[in-house]
Amino acid sequence: MDFTPYGFKDITLAFINTNGFKEFTPIQQKAIPAILKREDIVAISATGTGKTHAFLIPLLEMIDVKKDHIQAVITAPTRELATQLYNNALLMKKVEPMLNIKLISGGTDRQKASDHLKIQPHIVIGTPGRIKDLFLTNETLLVNTADIMIIDEGDMTFEYGFLDDIDAIAGRMGHKLQMLVFSATIPQGMKPFLKKYMNHPKMIKITESLAFSPQIEHVLVPCKHKTYQDKVLEILPGFQPYVCLIFANTRVLAHETAEKLRYHDYRVLELHGDLSSRERRQALNAINNKEYQYIVATDIASRGLDIDSISHVISMGFPSDLSFYIHRSGRTGRSGREGICYALYRATDDHDIRLLIEKGIKFKHRNFHDGQWNDMRPYNFVRRRQPTELDMEIAKIVKKPVKVKPGYKKRREAEVAKLKHQKKREMIKDSIRSLKKEKAKQTQREKTNPSS
Repeated sequence: MDFTPYGFKDITLAFINTNGFKEFTPIQQKAIPAILKREDIVAISATGTGKTHAFLIPLLEMIDVKKDHIQAVITAPTRELATQLYNNALLMKKVEPMLNIKLISGGTDRQKASDHLKIQPHIVIGTPGRIKDLFLTNETLLVNTADIMIIDEGDMTFEYGFLDDIDAIAGRMGHKLQMLVFSATIPQGMKPFLKKYMNHPKMIKITESLAFSPQIEHVLVPCKHKTYQDKVLEILPGFQPYVCLIFANTRVLAHETAEKLRYHDYRVLELHGDLSSRERRQALNAINNKEYQYIVATDIASRGLDIDSISHVISMGFPSDLSFYIHRSGRTGRSGREGICYALYRATDDHDIRLLIEKGIKFKHRNFHDGQWNDMRPYNFVRRRQPTELDMEIAKIVKKPVKVKPGYKKRREAEVAKLKHQKKREMIKDSIRSLKKEKAKQTQREKTNPSS
């Protein structure tokens, strides 16, 4: 790609070359010109689409290293993400040695951090709480001089409750503050904050995130009567991963899965919110040093972490926010490599699977049995069937009466949703009962024939 139309300085072109970029991703193509025009932007794009360099590249273009004061503040919701951003930004110093970048995050001594700020950096990267402490409490970090503020992983920042800290910081910065928000989604609760600080922001939304990883193969794997943990144990011998990332929907499930895998002699790393700060740092170092072949994680704990060596992903069910499935699968197939995502499912996941198919994900349908993978009939294969009791109940509701009252459509939709919810609960209860019966039978067999 010819970067000449952007009019970049030589150091910016050198930075692009250092990162090995041959062309910009869609998010970079749209965000970089807007940032250089000093526009406020809200950029929504999935993990792995190049959001980080969408702001680092124009930032290098705009920073004046001759001015010894803070010119840009970048926040991240966790220490790990802040450290990762800092490491990516350090490459900027290779092309501009005079550039001063500081990492300000929790887990470090406040006094030492203050002592290192006798000379103010050009760019500050850190967690909102620690930046606020050094700015407003210690008054040693003078971020009020900055005219650019970048909030990375905006939805996580909101979910973790850090918007108040950012509000306290941004409220003391200049009126001409350029604010850039990068996120996978924009929760409704963030909008008042955006309205308060952003001046007619440019909305950039990249929806075709799957196009960046065409090598990813999506495979649906039925659990049937098995638990997620049992199914994971069953399929693991079916492939040889470089690194396999296993996603759980809750911290408890993540921990229980890791424990079960360890019991069966798998060396597993856990990554979830129940870990202490020290344990999370150790986990991050272990990941960077490629010490583990299997990682069990929750969505929030793994967001934004770049692990290039992941060859396989296992999704234990589907997250309540289906966009997180895209984040999960996007952990593999990076940098042009091939990857595969196994999605373990139950009957209750039918609605989510069909929604993902509608969004363009092409699932293969397979099961691992007796030491080999077997292809199954396509998941969305249409077969004629007799209408169920639920179908007939819904038909009664959907059938439009001769006379309708105001709000009829909403009431009808609510009734259909209620019926489906009740049916889903019944299916879950039936599934739990089946699992209990199966385990009871297995226990009885073991008692009857203990030597088996």
